[in-house]
Amino acid sequence: MKAPIRLGEEVREGLGDSRPVVALETSIVTQGMPYPTNLEAARATQEAVRSGGAIPALIGVLGGELVCGLTEVELERLGTSQVAGKVQLRDLPRVVAEGRDGGVTVGASLFAAARCGIEVFVTGGIGGVSPGAGASFDVSADLRAISDHACITVCAGTKAFMDVAATLEYLETLSVPVAVWRSSRFPWFYSPDSGVEVEWRVDQAGDLADAFRAGQRLGHQGGILLGVPIPPEEGLDAGTTRAAVDHALNELNRQGIAGKDATPFLLQAVFKYTDGASLAANASLIEHNARVGAELASALVQPD
Repeated sequence: MKAPIRLGEEVREGLGDSRPVVALETSIVTQGMPYPTNLEAARATQEAVRSGGAIPALIGVLGGELVCGLTEVELERLGTSQVAGKVQLRDLPRVVAEGRDGGVTVGASLFAAARCGIEVFVTGGIGGVSPGAGASFDVSADLRAISDHACITVCAGTKAFMDVAATLEYLETLSVPVAVWRSSRFPWFYSPDSGVEVEWRVDQAGDLADAFRAGQRLGHQGGILLGVPIPPEEGLDAGTTRAAVDHALNELNRQGIAGKDATPFLLQAVFKYTDGASLAANASLIEHNARVGAELASALVQPD
């Protein structure tokens, strides 16, 4: 059998030399964005990591092999595929056993990153507690993965159609520390401000790195979530985001779509409602998150 996780050459050498490495997901490449925007955004995100002095590690599944550090050719394969699946953590055993291709979600990415020794993971937005979860029990597995794996997850908040306040309550239940980058308001994906206050504001990457290391010394084995607001000039105003989200959720309920198909459907519905402005914001926020993630990864490799 193949090795459980194949490291890309640059990632393997970087980890061996204790250089900063940032893990990146690929479900946004396979399901989150249309071609060719998906590949353009992935390349821009990798470049943002590199410009910050870190090594990008795109994670995906190719022919049943979990890969941490995709090459450009492998990225193209996923980004142009008509059959690559959306691989959640629970799907990994089946997809690997069946020898399939797939883009990995937050949970599967954190699983791989933690096992490779990568301590910073960057994504666009995490899943969360869905509206009406009290009846549907629809709570993203992303939240448990953030709790379970010793990584700092950098995101622009939850996907905009999640219940932000309930998500933060659930993260508190899981004992996940939550910080916000240079703000006291948790971000709202396409917009900088969800309106929900967060106690822990972080202004310097070194401060969060120190807290992460302090937690490890205390025996805390889980992760930290860092919300990074999209720059206001690159995001949508809150009114536009609210109207787009309400429209998308109404369409979701009307068509009866659920499960792992829900997020791609909602993203597409918001895209249509905003005449494509949401896609531009999505690409911008991921690139911005990557720059912050590179700062964090660099801070983490500094000697105490």
